[in-house]
Amino acid sequence: MESQDTKFNYKIISTALVAVIIAILIAFYYSYAQSQTQLSYLEDQKELLVKDVTLMKVEVDRLSGLNEINDIELQTSQTQVQKLLDSVGRLNFSITKLKESQKVLRALELKFDSLKVKNNFLRYNNSLLADKYEKTRKEIQELRGKTNSLERAESLVRQKNKELSKELKVKSYLQMSENSAEGSGFRLRAGRPIQTNKASIIEKLRGCVTILGNPNERGNIKVIYLQFLNPDMKVIEDNANTISVGGNTYSKRVELVYLGKELSVCDAITVPEGSLEEGIYTLNIFEDERLLSSTEFQLK
Repeated sequence: MESQDTKFNYKIISTALVAVIIAILIAFYYSYAQSQTQLSYLEDQKELLVKDVTLMKVEVDRLSGLNEINDIELQTSQTQVQKLLDSVGRLNFSITKLKESQKVLRALELKFDSLKVKNNFLRYNNSLLADKYEKTRKEIQELRGKTNSLERAESLVRQKNKELSKELKVKSYLQMSENSAEGSGFRLRAGRPIQTNKASIIEKLRGCVTILGNPNERGNIKVIYLQFLNPDMKVIEDNANTISVGGNTYSKRVELVYLGKELSVCDAITVPEGSLEEGIYTLNIFEDERLLSSTEFQLK
């Protein structure tokens, strides 16, 4: 009778313990699903659960030693207890994995933040490059426009040069007698010009040249230009005036009627007294832009 009571009491105890354990496991899983903040609490509950199950196993072993329950029921109880221990072990594995996953997730978040920063930096650089590209493209367009303008200007210059070359080939220029060009200085005394080579008192510079005869010319009007250069090779002005033709600067323009016979031509420019310095002066004779004759003379 006492053995049956003990067996009955053991069944009640086992059933109660199993129910308690199952209830604790269910509560544990639900609590875990509801909030991760209860992980520490679950860890504590797990330790208590392991202790209770261990005590229960010890009690079962003790009862087995006393032969108070039969072998089949004992084996069943031991199997249930082992399953519960295994279940608790799996729970521990899941929590550990969860922590590991959280660490991996945090590492991935940090990596994502780093990639996000790099991406923003690259986008900023791309924006700067786009601005530079647009600026460079506009500069290239401006340069192309200038290049086209220069090409048109060069084309016009080439065309003009061709026309001038044709004109020069057709035009007959005056022929000067060799070494006939002569430059000299004069001062005025009572309105009369007196030749001198003293630079400080000269008031006029005269240029003379002899034009050779040409039977093919009959009463044509010719224009020649006198160009006086000082020792620094600068053009000397005639009464503070110069003449520019085709990019060249001259001291004086001389117009004459050429009948095809040899002709001596002289003309002078007026300079302020005391404006000339000592040195070698040059006289050039031009027709249009062509140099016909040149000579040098010295003033002291």
